[in-house]
Amino acid sequence: MIVLFAVHITRGPQVVMETNGTGAGYGAGYLGAFLVASLASAYVMYGFDTASSLGEECLDPSRNAPRAIIRAIVASFVLGGLILLLALMSVSSLNGEKLSTDGLQYVVLNVLGPTAGKAMLWCVLIAVTVCALAVHTAAIRLAFAMARDNNLPASSRLARVSPRFQTPILPTVIIGLLALAILVVNIRQPQIFTVVTSIGIIMIYLAYLGVTAPMLVARLRGKWQPAGDGKFSLGRWGLLVNIVAVVWGAGMTLNLIWPRASVYNATAPYHWYLRWGAVLFVAVIAGGGFAYYWFVQRHRTGVLAEHSLETTATPAQVDVSKEDV
Repeated sequence: MIVLFAVHITRGPQVVMETNGTGAGYGAGYLGAFLVASLASAYVMYGFDTASSLGEECLDPSRNAPRAIIRAIVASFVLGGLILLLALMSVSSLNGEKLSTDGLQYVVLNVLGPTAGKAMLWCVLIAVTVCALAVHTAAIRLAFAMARDNNLPASSRLARVSPRFQTPILPTVIIGLLALAILVVNIRQPQIFTVVTSIGIIMIYLAYLGVTAPMLVARLRGKWQPAGDGKFSLGRWGLLVNIVAVVWGAGMTLNLIWPRASVYNATAPYHWYLRWGAVLFVAVIAGGGFAYYWFVQRHRTGVLAEHSLETTATPAQVDVSKEDV
């Protein structure tokens, strides 16, 4: 896509400095326009949890998984930046009727034409499908892990592993049905898709803050112990990166959940629940989830007996001492 855009450029790279009065329609001026544009980064710079949950599939994950995440972030920054830059340089007009609503899809069809453009969009569809399957796999692993620790309703059933397939069947089916239900709701309603996408990413950013914020507190209190034995470690950069991670996570969460019409209700039909959908959903899920945990689940949490080390392994199978356990 980068090459195809590059051979169709119609203007120079200075286009990124041309505002054309874009900030005039925003209460915060050009800062407001920039915050809306920065959502593209928020939609891309996440998914670290997927890499960690699939880490056990690779060799030496404590060393290789963090490096893979860094390579993925750098590649996303470079390749994504080039795509956005060349899209602006190659689109026929920056005032296209659907440029602000259809985004890159409009640019691909506008620059490459209906035949080559649709072929490229099919490639994008395949790539998105692969990413969706990876997230689907991560969600199954997460549901199984939480059920194994008795942190979900009907945990014993959700944590049951098929003796034939050696995989948790029930979480796979439930998560698949929930994903299909979201797609059904989204049919012919692209604005709902924006709300649902933002909600998913907001919840993930909140989960990241649940890790990076306590980690920062531990660092500031001198209780953080960096990895040793040649494993991946940020070394002296750890504190700075941790601070940036907390600031980024908090800033992007606020930016994503901010109920402004330019993001959640840019075109008709205009409904209040579309504009406030992210705030309402996150509040209900966070409040309801906390209430369920506090009053019900926290009294039950603990590894299920059928999954505990004592019942699933013998001393001959696992060479660990009681102190290690």
